[in-house]
Amino acid sequence: MIISLRLRLLLWLLIPLTLFVGISAALSYRSAQQTADLIQDRALLASAQMIAGAINWQDGVPHASVPPAALELFASPEQDQVYYQVVTDHDRLLAGRPDFPQDLRFPALTPAFSTTDYHSQTLRIVSQVRTLYDAGQLRKVAILVGQTMRAHDRMLADLWRPALHSQIAMLILAIALVVLGLSMELRPIMRLKDELAVRDSMSLSPLRPGQLQLELRPIVDAINQYIQRLNTQVSAQKRFIADAAHQLRTPLTLIASQIQFARQLTERLPAEAQEARLGEVLQAMQESSGNMTDLTNKLLLLSQAEAANSTAFLRHPVDLIAVAAAALEEIVGLAQRKNIDLGLEAKIPHARALGNEALFTAMIMNLVDNAIRYTPANGKVTVAVAVSQGQVEITVSDDGPGIPAEVRGRVFERFFRNAAPGQEGTGLGLAIVKEIVLAAQGTVTLGPGANNRGLIILVQLPLCQPE
Repeated sequence: MIISLRLRLLLWLLIPLTLFVGISAALSYRSAQQTADLIQDRALLASAQMIAGAINWQDGVPHASVPPAALELFASPEQDQVYYQVVTDHDRLLAGRPDFPQDLRFPALTPAFSTTDYHSQTLRIVSQVRTLYDAGQLRKVAILVGQTMRAHDRMLADLWRPALHSQIAMLILAIALVVLGLSMELRPIMRLKDELAVRDSMSLSPLRPGQLQLELRPIVDAINQYIQRLNTQVSAQKRFIADAAHQLRTPLTLIASQIQFARQLTERLPAEAQEARLGEVLQAMQESSGNMTDLTNKLLLLSQAEAANSTAFLRHPVDLIAVAAAALEEIVGLAQRKNIDLGLEAKIPHARALGNEALFTAMIMNLVDNAIRYTPANGKVTVAVAVSQGQVEITVSDDGPGIPAEVRGRVFERFFRNAAPGQEGTGLGLAIVKEIVLAAQGTVTLGPGANNRGLIILVQLPLCQPE
């Protein structure tokens, strides 16, 4: 397979050019052959007519005399041989060779031409019939004149070869000009290649099209769009790392402060008072460690949710009703501690979507966890799963304080929290939900609850029909 663009373009141009030259050469050859045939046939016919004009009656019998001018018509440097025969319709030979080919004689009324082999030579023959009248007698006399083809072939070569040579020369010139043109037109691409080769590995600035041809500019535009997406992704990763470092710094600082405080307690307090105070410090350290563990788990889960957008991430049909039931069983303890009524509503046995079961479980867990955290004690949180218009709809509703309309657009941002002071949370739950939903090609929207009380989160995922 030819992988060179230059050679492939040259081949695509060379094929029609060669085909054109071949057809043109064939047409030129045919035209030259027709011209040579016409000239030879006219000479043969003129010779036959001159011989026919010299036939007359003598003593009631046709008599033929061949004028020298009839044979001088065929004089040429090629020294062609000329044969003739004059014969009556009663097979009486009046002149010429008795063994002359007799394929074309009677009853031809118009001149007839043929080509045959005679004495190991190719012979072009014309047959002319003349009718003679004398004293009530009617005779037909056939005049046949033949000539070898050496002068004809030489004339054909003289007519055809110059045209063939000129066409080949034009083909070679066209190839040379195409190669030169391709070399010149491919220079902008080579300059673009050189620009990419010397570019810094960390540079994500757009490419300059320069003098690139109009047809090739979409390639540069596509590369620039890809670079822009990389810039966006890199910026998001840098921001994520900075935010994660900032969020991890707080529990780590707390743990370090609590360790230092515990050390100071052992140095200042009497032995009988150290045990109670150290217990308080250890409890605070355990809470800080748990918060840091929770934050780390959320960061890992967010990374998995982002990776789910790649084509290498395995997907399979997942029953979201079963997933929701399992998630509620796992988180029901948190609802019971606040005496929250946690329930699942599903009027159908199955609702399948294409994705990853672990990520769908994490999605529902985060939605329900957020609802329980922000719903006051003795409240209600309901998870509903339904199928509508080819989509699986998961609704999580609560009767908590809700989210003001002006900040609903930001709640899916990483580390953004719309919480009261001192309320626990990492600000990553809804960001994780959004990434998982996008990976499953779905949508997630927020809305107020009934009577503008509480919050309703609606997740819509494409329905996966069972095989």
